[in-house]
Amino acid sequence: MTVDLSRIARVEAALFLADEPISARKLLQVTGVSNNEILTGALQSLRNRYEAEGSPFQIHEIAGGYQLLTRPQYHRWLSRHFHTADQLKLTSAAMETLSIVAYRQPITRAEVDQLRGVQSQEMLNQLIERGLVKVTGRQESLGRPALYGTSRQFLQVFGLKSIHDLPLID
Repeated sequence: MTVDLSRIARVEAALFLADEPISARKLLQVTGVSNNEILTGALQSLRNRYEAEGSPFQIHEIAGGYQLLTRPQYHRWLSRHFHTADQLKLTSAAMETLSIVAYRQPITRAEVDQLRGVQSQEMLNQLIERGLVKVTGRQESLGRPALYGTSRQFLQVFGLKSIHDLPLID
C-alpha cells in the first residue's frame, strides 16, 4: 500500500513537534490519517527515507508511542553543544532502587528494603519526584502497603517500548 506524501509529511510534522512519545491514536487524530494501516505505512516510509538518506533522525517506538529522535552516534557532539537541564543523573543508591522496582514490580517498600538491606523510603520518594516510579496500587495484606512500579516516563527516559524490553538478568 502506498501512502501519499501529504500524509507522510503530516505524520513527520507531528513527530517533529512532539516533545514526548505520541501514541498511534493521537497521531491518527492529529494528522487526519484514516486508519492504523495507513499510519504504519507512513511511519515505515519515513524510517526507510531516513535510513536511505543517512539522516541523523530515526523514529523510535517508546513508552506506548512514537518519537522522532537523533541517532545515538550524534549524542556526544550534541550534548557538548546543547546542554539540557533534564539529563538524568542518578546516584548508585537511586539506580539500585530503580532497578529493583523495575525488575520486581509491583513491589512494596519493605520488599525493596529487604533486597537492598537499608531503608529505601527516601530513594523511592526521590524517584517518584523525578517521575520514574509511581504507586501502582495497594497490597491486599495487613496495613495495605503501597505497591511501586515504573512510570511511562521511565520507559521514555530509558528508551524502552515496554517493561518487557528490560535487559534480562543472569
